[in-house]
Amino acid sequence: MAIAKAERLMNLALCLLGTRRPLSKRELRESIEAYLEAGSDDSFNRMFERDKDDLRELGLVIETVENLDGEVGYLARRDSNRLPPITLDAEEAAALGLAAKVWQQARLAGAASGALQKLRAAGLPEDVDPYGSHGALEPHIPVHEAAFEPLMLACRDRRPVVFDYRKATAARPETRHVEPWALECWRGHWYLAGWDRDRGAERVFRLSRITGKVRARAGRYTAEVPDVVTVRETVAGWAGEIADRSALIRLRSGAGYPLRAKAVSVRELGDGWDELEIPYGHGLDAWLVEFGPDVVVVEPAELRADVLDRLRAVAKG
Repeated sequence: MAIAKAERLMNLALCLLGTRRPLSKRELRESIEAYLEAGSDDSFNRMFERDKDDLRELGLVIETVENLDGEVGYLARRDSNRLPPITLDAEEAAALGLAAKVWQQARLAGAASGALQKLRAAGLPEDVDPYGSHGALEPHIPVHEAAFEPLMLACRDRRPVVFDYRKATAARPETRHVEPWALECWRGHWYLAGWDRDRGAERVFRLSRITGKVRARAGRYTAEVPDVVTVRETVAGWAGEIADRSALIRLRSGAGYPLRAKAVSVRELGDGWDELEIPYGHGLDAWLVEFGPDVVVVEPAELRADVLDRLRAVAKG
């Protein structure tokens, strides 16, 4: 049924685009086989009106013209249904090429490659190679998580999802009902920002902690989706990039160079240990755990407790 309707819509679009004069319903019915097979005039009229509305929703500009005899005709002028020529300068073409390379490990790689080929056919400058190297360093964002593609589609279609999520401090995953907003990559990890229906608040989920399949659900969003800037700030905050206070830690000498790079101050304690004051924001506990026994949290107490909880969860497996 879906294929038959798609073929009928294509035939109707070709008729309306190929004519130089308005075509009446009678002429369109005689030109399209599916309309000839309609059982009655009423059945044909309903089918034609639905098809015409569907084509308009897809973006086809269909004009309705009445002739001197009062008969109504339809046509789709080519100049009204033609996009302007695509022009890209060297910098824009380079940006598209780099964007395509970013997705080379995802299933979107084929679509990205095809899009660039179409742009080349549409007039991309011949002296610009969108696949070429544009510097010593190139962006490379791995997409290994199976949850990436279904969540990307859910964000695009504004479709609620359900998935099992294991927090860093939990031994077992929990089922989460989420209205996905956007995906962001931070420090080489993908995060989903969205509205957690069970908790009635916005939350950020690290894709590597999603277990099992992401299941889409029917229905509309119950919470307002913020703008892109707000979502990025939310992800940045939950990923530990927004610090509003300081923490005091002890770090083994010769270890933890990323922590030393962010330190506000460093003081030698002796016996192979240094004391560092570092910015403290959400997610710092998860980062400190990665350094294992080389880090000891001095203050604040809540950060020390969070790090210990994460270490205990790791020890339990």
